[in-house]
This record gives sequence, structure tokens and C-alpha cells, in this order.
Amino acid sequence: MSNADGITDEVRKREEEYFRRKDRELIERMRQSAASADIRKGLESATGIHDAESLKDLEALGFTPNTITLLPLMPVLQVAWAEGSVSTAEREMIVSLARARDIAPGSDADQKLQAWLERPPSDETFRKAGRLIAAMLDHPEGAELQIDANDLITYCEQIAHASGGLFGYGSVSAQEKAALQQIAAQLKQRQA
Repeated sequence: MSNADGITDEVRKREEEYFRRKDRELIERMRQSAASADIRKGLESATGIHDAESLKDLEALGFTPNTITLLPLMPVLQVAWAEGSVSTAEREMIVSLARARDIAPGSDADQKLQAWLERPPSDETFRKAGRLIAAMLDHPEGAELQIDANDLITYCEQIAHASGGLFGYGSVSAQEKAALQQIAAQLKQRQA
């Protein structure tokens, strides 16, 4: 049926549906934007990093306020995966370190850690995480997560020694040595 303005009821219904769909899309984008802002605020509070680009990188790497406690463990994971797999001894040490850093069994952070112990993060993830850790070390004030470069290097060395040599101690592979050198250089550069 045509109305006085020449628009049929069917056209009017399609027009109204179109605008309802656009309104829903706009509301969803606003909700996602607000959720992302909340995530970045939580990441900023935990890390002390205020740079918007770095916070976007953290979010892009999959870190949330519930999993950001894993960030300082990334160098340890990098050394553990240096030879292409994580040994039982390395796995036990990493989980023990996670528990010491208040990562509770079954938590979001623990689930992400378990996934990373099964399949390694990409080299790009390790590289970006290292850069973000260095940014945290540059601005320790105001960060909820307290990390120390020397402690991280010590943890990495312990992981490197976990699987080699006599009774699991002594031998460090060339791949682990290279990872240790890279991590130590990156972290100590920030201390200078």
C-alpha cells in the first residue's frame, strides 16, 4: 500500500530494519570500544606502561588484566622453547615460578601458560614481549607487577640448566645460550 508520501509499507519496514541494524552495530562498536578501554586501563595499571601503542601491543598479544602476570615469564618461556620443546623439568620449574608469582591453578593466566607450555608463542610474540618488559623496567613506578631484570635473567639461567647435564644440571645448549644472551642484552641495556 502506498502512503501519501509515496513510500510503501514494505519499503518503510525495510528502512526501519536497516536503521535498527545500524543502531545495533553502533552500540556493539561502542561496547567493544569501552571494553577495550577497560582492558588497556587494567594493563596500564598493572605494567606502569602509559604508551598507547605499547598497550595496544599488549592487548594484541592476547594479554588482559587477568593474564598480564604472565608477561614477566615470557623470557623464561623463550629459553625453555629454545630447543624446540619444553622438558618436564623445565615445565615444573616454570609452573613453580608461576605459582610463586601468584598465578593460581585454573586461572585465566594459568590456562594461557598451560597453552604456551604445549605450543610455543611465536617468535614475534617473544620479541614484542621482550620490548614490553623492557618498557616496564624503564617505568617501574606505579606498576602493580614488580619485576627485576636480574631476577628474570636468573630465572632464565635456571631454566636453561634444568634439562641438561648430569641430573639435569650443567649443560646448556647452543640455542639456550643464544636465547640467554639475547634476553640478557635486552634487559641489561635498559638498566644502563
